[in-house]
Amino acid sequence: MALFKKRTVGKPGEWYYCLEHKKVEEGPDCPGKDRFGPYATRGEAEQAMEIARERNLEWETDPRWHDSAARGPEDD
Repeated sequence: MALFKKRTVGKPGEWYYCLEHKKVEEGPDCPGKDRFGPYATRGEAEQAMEIARERNLEWETDPRWHDSAARGPEDD
């Protein structure tokens, strides 16, 4: 018996952005590896790539993730 059941039908109101087809879908039509979401609205899903870009930029410039490079060998 599987621990997690694969959901084959999406819930109304769940929106995803499919990376393979480059389109917004209601419900999980494509495999999880090919999509971002769920988003609460279609509009949010349409902005998925921009949201991802913004989050990546935040992560790349967050000093908490890059503090080891700023420390010298004597700080370890």
